[in-house]
Amino acid sequence: MPFTIDAARNIFPDTLAADAVPATIARFSQLSAEDQLALIWFAYLEMGKTITVAAPGVASMQLAERTIKDMCEMTPLAQSQVMCDLANRADTPISRTYATWTPNLKLGFWYELGKLMEQGKIAPIPKGYKLSANANAILVTIIGLDPGQQITVLRNAVVDMGYDINKISGFQRVSGPVVPPKEISQRTLVKIEGVDNPTINSYMNNLNANDFEALIKLFTPDGALQPPFRRPIVGQQAVLQFFREECQNLKLIPERGVAEPTDDGFTQIKITGKCQTPWFGGNVGMNIA
Repeated sequence: MPFTIDAARNIFPDTLAADAVPATIARFSQLSAEDQLALIWFAYLEMGKTITVAAPGVASMQLAERTIKDMCEMTPLAQSQVMCDLANRADTPISRTYATWTPNLKLGFWYELGKLMEQGKIAPIPKGYKLSANANAILVTIIGLDPGQQITVLRNAVVDMGYDINKISGFQRVSGPVVPPKEISQRTLVKIEGVDNPTINSYMNNLNANDFEALIKLFTPDGALQPPFRRPIVGQQAVLQFFREECQNLKLIPERGVAEPTDDGFTQIKITGKCQTPWFGGNVGMNIA
C-alpha cells in the first residue's frame, strides 16, 4: 500500500491533513504587498496572546545585522519600501541578500523588525490601516487554525519573500553556525507506542540531539526526504544541508506508530506525535504524522 495521507488516516483516524495550510498560503500570496505585511503583523499580534516567540540566537542574527542597521538609517518611507520590495520579490540589493538567508534567519530578521517597530526605529504599519476584505478573511482563517498550522503559515509567508534565488548567479546559502551535537549522556531517547525499530529510533534521537553527521548515515546515497509542503530533497549531501540549515534544535515527540509490509518487500512505518520548534514556546507542539 503506498504511503498517503488517506492511508495514514485509516490507521490513525484522528490524523488531520493540514489542507488549510497550503490553501491559506496560496491565498496570502495573491494579496498586495501592503496587505501581506499588515496581515503578518496583525496575525503575530493575535498569536502573541497564546504563543511566545523566542528570541533568535545572537550568533545567527549577526548575519542580518548589517541589513537591519542599514534599514534603521533609512527614512520611514524608505523602510516601508524595503519591506514592500521583499513582499513583491523585487530585484533590489536587500531582496537579493534576504533570498540567500536560511528560513530561521529570515524569521529572526522579521522578529527583530517587530521589536524595532515597537521602539519607533522602523516604520510601523500605518495607524488605522484597514485590511482588505480578502486579507481580513485570511486573518480570520489563520486565527482559527491550531497553533502548529499558524506557525507553518506565517513561517512560509516570510520564507517565500525576497528575490527569486533561481535568478541569482552563483547563489550561496547564508546560514548561522551549526549547533554542536548533544553529549550522549545528555540525550533523552524516544519511545514509540507500537513501534520499536532501531532505524526510526536512531533517526529521531539523532535529530533531537542535533547529531546530523550520525543522522545522515541512515540515508542511502540516493535517499530522499520529503519535508512538509516542499519538493523532495534527494541525495545525502542535499539532505544533510537541509538538516543543518533548518532542523537545528527541533524536538520530535513521537507518540505511537504502526509498521506494515508493502507489496515490494519493504516495511512501511507510520508515526504520529508532535514537533516543537525553538522559535516558539515549549507549550506549542505541531501535530505531525
